[in-house]
Amino acid sequence: MGTRNEGRSPGLAGGEAVKMTVRDGRAASVVALMLLLLSTFSPASRKETKEEPLLHSVGFSVRQFSAPAGYNWRGSDDRALSGIVWYPAEAGVGEKDQYVGPPEAPLFYAGRAAKDATLAPSFVKYPLIALSHGTGGSAMQMAWLGTYLAARGYIVVAVNHPGNNAVSGYTAEGFIEGWERARDIRTAIDDMLTDARFGSKVDPGRIGAAGFSYGGYTMMELAGATTDVNRILAWCGERKGACDPPEMPDLMARFAGIRQQPQVQQALQHSGDSYRDPRVRAVFAIAPAVARAFTPESLQKITIPVEMVAGAADSIAPPAENGRFFAANIEGAKLTILPGGVGHYTFLDVGTDAGKKQMPNFFVDSAGVDREAVHRQVAEMAAEFFEKELAAAKKKR
Repeated sequence: MGTRNEGRSPGLAGGEAVKMTVRDGRAASVVALMLLLLSTFSPASRKETKEEPLLHSVGFSVRQFSAPAGYNWRGSDDRALSGIVWYPAEAGVGEKDQYVGPPEAPLFYAGRAAKDATLAPSFVKYPLIALSHGTGGSAMQMAWLGTYLAARGYIVVAVNHPGNNAVSGYTAEGFIEGWERARDIRTAIDDMLTDARFGSKVDPGRIGAAGFSYGGYTMMELAGATTDVNRILAWCGERKGACDPPEMPDLMARFAGIRQQPQVQQALQHSGDSYRDPRVRAVFAIAPAVARAFTPESLQKITIPVEMVAGAADSIAPPAENGRFFAANIEGAKLTILPGGVGHYTFLDVGTDAGKKQMPNFFVDSAGVDREAVHRQVAEMAAEFFEKELAAAKKKR
């Protein structure tokens, strides 16, 4: 069963290191030269030292992905699957601070990147990581992780899940029909692999995915677990208000009003389908939620590497009910619980002064919590996880 690594803080609190000793001086010189060449031209976050990684400039592009006919838009009037791509850019592209929200008073900081910059040249292909945002969030709210990975040699794609994102609006279907989120990720991967600009630069043997909150649930779907919608709806029915998120506080009442509509009934009939994407070789879940949608038997079907991280003070997706349940039922899964006041929304982008004033619940952390430090720590965990697991997955092919 899954192993837990609670309280360990990789990156900030240290960890195990693997050491290699080369006895022959001439051999050491040759090895050093080879490593220098590889780290200069290959992706996968190769580092000169643990403290001083070789970093790329970061580019980003706004995208619309090609959805197939008959796509389930979950009641959204915006029939487009949009998102963001972050990627390694050539040096000197002129990265700028990125913000989200009204230009005169943006709400959160989205890292440094250069819009539509030229992709960094490379003799090898880059690994691809797909990102899934949380309930009612957006692709840009994953910028703290997307820009970090891109700087370390990954192409990163994040989608706005229809009916469940802050860009195009909310629908009850978008909040309930979470299994469709895995299809969104699969569609984005399809598009990236055939894209005229990025397709030839992506290594199809090194594809991973990461998600926050409801995006953590999405990771389990991509990895091979299947939703038991009756299980989660029964639990919601027994606990009034437990399944009404802050973004849609009357969700269950709205769902009751549309449940018998033909398109909703059709979607529910496919809730238990498998949405496993075999191209995804490893998943990283941040503050994973909605664990009650899965049975232990379903989670035990997952065979790819799974790593999770959660905050001890998370009251939205308590790790005792979510992360621990996943870790106990997914073979080999690793769970790290960050101590202190790290909460659920600590994993959102850093808020601006305006954001902290207007939406303190999302952008103001508990005393003693440094959100940027937590982001660096978790992003480093994710980069190390993908570097190890995607390389191992490729060797098995």
